[in-house]
Amino acid sequence: MKFTTWLAAALLVLCSGLAMAQDASKQSMSPEEKAAMEAMQKAMTPGDAHKALQPFVGKWDTKVTMWMAPGAPPMVSTGTSESKWIMGNRYVEERFSGNFMGQPFSGLGYTGYDNISKKYWGTWMDNMSTGVMSSVGTASDAKSMSFTATMNDPMTGQPSTSDQKVTIIDKDHHMMEMWGAAPDGTKFKMMEIHYTRKK
Repeated sequence: MKFTTWLAAALLVLCSGLAMAQDASKQSMSPEEKAAMEAMQKAMTPGDAHKALQPFVGKWDTKVTMWMAPGAPPMVSTGTSESKWIMGNRYVEERFSGNFMGQPFSGLGYTGYDNISKKYWGTWMDNMSTGVMSSVGTASDAKSMSFTATMNDPMTGQPSTSDQKVTIIDKDHHMMEMWGAAPDGTKFKMMEIHYTRKK
C-alpha cells in the first residue's frame, strides 16, 4: 500500500472515531451540561448585531473637528482610517492615523457586540495616552448607535464619562460625535469625525 493511500485511510478512521466519540459524549451529557454547551455556542456565534457593523469596514479619509471648550473656535484636521473584521467577523478593528495640534496621532480601536449582555462595546487607545477608553452602547436604530464612554481624566486623575453617537449616513459616509463635560458640568460637543470611503 502506498504511503499516501495508507495516510488517507488512517485519517478516515481517525475522523470516524472522533465523530462517534462526540456523539457518545453528547448522549452521556446531563441536561445541565447540554444546556451549558448550547449557551456557550449561542454566546460565541456572530449574528445580525455583528453584521450591523459591516458599514464601518473599509478604508476611509477623515475630517476631525474638535472644540476644547464651549464656544471655542474649532480645530480641524484630516487623517485616514482603516477598519477590518477580525476573529471570524466577531470584532471590527480600526487603525487611525492623523495629527493633533501639529503632532502625529495614531489610534487603535475595537468594536463588538456581546451576545450575553446584548450590548455593543468599544475600546480605544492612542499615542497621546497610556490608558484605554471603554464604551458600552446600543443601536438606536439601523442607522445609529449610542455609547457611554469612560476614561481617566488627566487633570483630575478620576474617571470621566462622555457620550458618543455613531451615525451611518450612507454606504460611503458615517460620522462619530462626542460630548463631554464643560467646567460648569453641562455637556458640550467636543468632537466630530466624518468618514468618507476611499475610492
